[in-house]
Amino acid sequence: MKSIERRFNKIMKSNPPWSSWTCFVVSIKGQKFNKKIINRWFNQLVDKDDYDESEKKELVQYLYKVSDSSNTSEECQIQG
Repeated sequence: MKSIERRFNKIMKSNPPWSSWTCFVVSIKGQKFNKKIINRWFNQLVDKDDYDESEKKELVQYLYKVSDSSNTSEECQIQG
C-alpha cells in the first residue's frame, strides 16, 4: 500500500524540521490502516534514531489507535 509512503513523503517535504516519527503519525492518523500495514511501513519509514528500540512495541500500539481514530480525537494526539 503506497498511500502511506506517499502521504509520509509529502508531509516530510512540507515540514522539514519534523522527525520521521511525527510525519508518520500524521500520515496514518484517522486512515484506518490495518496493523500489518502500519507495522510494515513503520519499519520502512521511521528513522530508528527517532525512537528507542525498547519502546517500539508501545509505539506501534499507539499508532494502531491513531490510525483507527478520527482526526478530532483528543485521545490520539501527536507524541513527537
